[in-house]
Amino acid sequence: MELFFGWIHQYGYVAIVMLLMMGIVGVPVPDETLLTFAGYLVFKQKLAFVPAALAAFVGSISGITLSYGLGRSVGRYLIGSMGPVLRLDFQKMERVQAWYVRRGKYALLFGYFVPGVRHVTAFVAGSSKLPLIVFAPFAYTGGLLWSLCFLTLGYALGEEWARTSVALHRFLVIGTLLFCATLTAGFILRRRRARASAR
Repeated sequence: MELFFGWIHQYGYVAIVMLLMMGIVGVPVPDETLLTFAGYLVFKQKLAFVPAALAAFVGSISGITLSYGLGRSVGRYLIGSMGPVLRLDFQKMERVQAWYVRRGKYALLFGYFVPGVRHVTAFVAGSSKLPLIVFAPFAYTGGLLWSLCFLTLGYALGEEWARTSVALHRFLVIGTLLFCATLTAGFILRRRRARASAR
């Protein structure tokens, strides 16, 4: 953590762009904590709010676009090679694409706020060949809202940012676990209902 803080201290806006881009692609970077820290540096007048917000936005959309591109380029290959293990096939991916067009695009919008989810939504969207014209507005709007939210939070907390960020991280982790548990339970319930109706 201190290493990342040092990079932001030393390289400023460039470090924010690069760290957030790597974090969203999947590198273990504490994205929300870094954004909150950047907001704290704005509070301390070490950074300016508008350039910091712009750097955070560029970093987030660069990362999610790269993840989407990886999904489009290698996602289908991974499904073909690992599909039997994961019980996935191209027909199921077509259903995923249809779901993304109807409702999944909102996961791109709000998935940023759920650690773990934001790392996979763009890859799955790319793998399912969701059109870029559908992907970009939701993913980029989500990136803007997410960046501004945590940057503003760090600025508003001021000197309290370090103590509060620990509690925030714990809250996000618990929220992610509950979110995943809810999705799993819903998936299991739907499969049971489908089997029951097929009998």
